[in-house]
Amino acid sequence: MSSAQAQQANQAGKVNKTPQVKQKVASTSNKQAGIQLKENSLSRGSKSMSLNPELFKRIEGTPINDGGANLDYRVQRGCLRRSFNEENLPANLGLEDRSFNDFFKSQTKGFFDRMRGNCIPYALALGSRNRFESLSIMNGPLQDAKTEVWTFTPSAAGSFLIQQDYLKDESKRFTEIQLPLRDVLYDPKKVGDKLPVELVWELNSVIKQIYPEENNSLENTNSIVRLIVDFGDKERWAQIWAAEIIDPASGEVFSSAFWVDRSDIPGGFYTADGESIERTFWTNPLSYRRISRGVGSVRASSKKAAPPKNGAPVAAPKQRYRTHMGIDYSAPTGTPIFSVATGKVVHLGYSGAFGNLIILEHPGNYRTYYAHLSNYNVELEVGNEVRRGLEIGYVGSTGRSTGPHLHFELRKDGVYVDPYATKTQLDLWNMRDSDSGLLTREILLLGTPPAN
Repeated sequence: MSSAQAQQANQAGKVNKTPQVKQKVASTSNKQAGIQLKENSLSRGSKSMSLNPELFKRIEGTPINDGGANLDYRVQRGCLRRSFNEENLPANLGLEDRSFNDFFKSQTKGFFDRMRGNCIPYALALGSRNRFESLSIMNGPLQDAKTEVWTFTPSAAGSFLIQQDYLKDESKRFTEIQLPLRDVLYDPKKVGDKLPVELVWELNSVIKQIYPEENNSLENTNSIVRLIVDFGDKERWAQIWAAEIIDPASGEVFSSAFWVDRSDIPGGFYTADGESIERTFWTNPLSYRRISRGVGSVRASSKKAAPPKNGAPVAAPKQRYRTHMGIDYSAPTGTPIFSVATGKVVHLGYSGAFGNLIILEHPGNYRTYYAHLSNYNVELEVGNEVRRGLEIGYVGSTGRSTGPHLHFELRKDGVYVDPYATKTQLDLWNMRDSDSGLLTREILLLGTPPAN
């Protein structure tokens, strides 16, 4: 290992954590503004080792040794055994599109000359009626400096697009971390020694969704959670890009989730099968939660009827109702409230019936409302950019409230959206055509290579 590589390995456990709040005015100094995290908290009690001198840095772990519900979108993943007609791979996977098959053959002649191993890893995404969405292929079941992934997607013009990615380039900003599954599920303090606090909340939410119920005994084994993390810098947020639950003895991947970064709307997590798990994030602003009331009509206060005159019969007062827009989460006063997505603070203060209110604005003309708070995170002010998972406030009973709870709303273009409604179809938690290739490439680049 060269001196430069040795220095890189020694610094693997000393990655600076990204602040959770970005100020509305950029600072000219080198000191990061906003919430400060403890220095070198990543390196306490951890050993750093290189998975590969040119690839992922690893924290607390050793290399893994070998020895959906959404019917309109799904991903097939595997490792196709090599043959003499590798250029016919799409047809071998069941794609009967002749124009795509011809395009694939004409583009991949050089790709197959650089194959390693005895099978071709692939991730194929299909939409409704088996419509071709994307296909990613990798030049062998090995993740090293020579690993490359090619992704094919349909173009708007009726042809096809190809994107070439190389792991030696992608891995420069990533760190691989292995954590015991038991710690992730039940001991967030231990996880907090390895991750920024907002990523602990995010990781816990991801694992609880992908943890396979049929294997609920995994927590009593040596199963691990393998993470690929970008710890970010002053210009970008820290982010979990891949999370897998793995049996370290056999290398079997029980379940996994991958982050898809989107420029025009907030990014989202998808399983390796293509199923979105974002809806739960957008309805999970509390670590402790009990829904006490959803959308509907609630009784409004009414004035008492005036006493009758001349002995006239008393008419029952006409009860008035008002529409309850939003979801109420019952919780004790002071319970922490988290931002459900990365966004910008556009309101922070008292607002009539809402009481103490925080409004966050998110890409795609989405806004989230957090009402009746007892207090706010003292670091927040209007104009701040905050990351998903930031503790933004605390449950209270201010404004028009009959008891401590959080009133939460999601709005699109100013119109209320019920995130629990089965008919709700938002691009926040549905795979769009333009995102499909992003998911299949992440699955191959960052996931554990599939076995033949």
